[in-house]
Amino acid sequence: MTKYEFMRWLTFPIMPTHLLTVRNDIKRLIKIHANRSKLSILDVGGRKSPYTINLPAEVTLLDVPQESGTKEDLNLGFTDSILETIKKKRSNISSVIIQDMTKSKLEDASYDAVVCIEVIEHVEEDDIFVKNISKVIKNGGWAYFTTPNGDYIKNEGPDKNPDHVRHYTKHELENVLKKHFDKADVYYAVKTGKYRVQGLKSYKIHKPLGIFKTMYSNIVNRFQSKNVKHLSQNTAHLIAIGYK
Repeated sequence: MTKYEFMRWLTFPIMPTHLLTVRNDIKRLIKIHANRSKLSILDVGGRKSPYTINLPAEVTLLDVPQESGTKEDLNLGFTDSILETIKKKRSNISSVIIQDMTKSKLEDASYDAVVCIEVIEHVEEDDIFVKNISKVIKNGGWAYFTTPNGDYIKNEGPDKNPDHVRHYTKHELENVLKKHFDKADVYYAVKTGKYRVQGLKSYKIHKPLGIFKTMYSNIVNRFQSKNVKHLSQNTAHLIAIGYK
């Protein structure tokens, strides 16, 4: 475990609910394959992903190259400096790939699982994106997705995210996944509201009151977010698992 991973591990309990939910879900899915050797996981859009830090798996990070314009403004995609930073900070990264998953050149059945966190809403060609993810997964493997909950959070109006192509409804996301996976489970996650919003604010050492508010909000939101899998309104995310 690197110093960076240790510090992240220490702070996970006070991080936003979405991060904890994703990590706990992935750890549970990894345990399903506990009888195998260490899993190979492809983290699509992984960049500086905290979701797979220090998990018992060999992780390959895949992301598109960062270009000028919106991707650069929003700090999306890989750059040489990001790659170098990742290699120094992470101990479970087996390789890093700069590639567009819609134009994937990866071998079929080359990974046990794929993780794709808050990425698919950025992809224009979502059908080919999901198809290519499914192709690289071995039989018996899985793909884990999260994306904004389009049943409640609409990407429109003055607050529209310029890099989001769409926000899926539960039904829409199910339809995309069921084309390419034997089974797909899609459900709602993370109660939204003032505590979730406050919990997303960064910790700043020179603002101790702000640190306390953020920590408290994340703890409250974690309890608010229990048993919301069937709650289409007032939830921020969709979680989807595709099984092969």
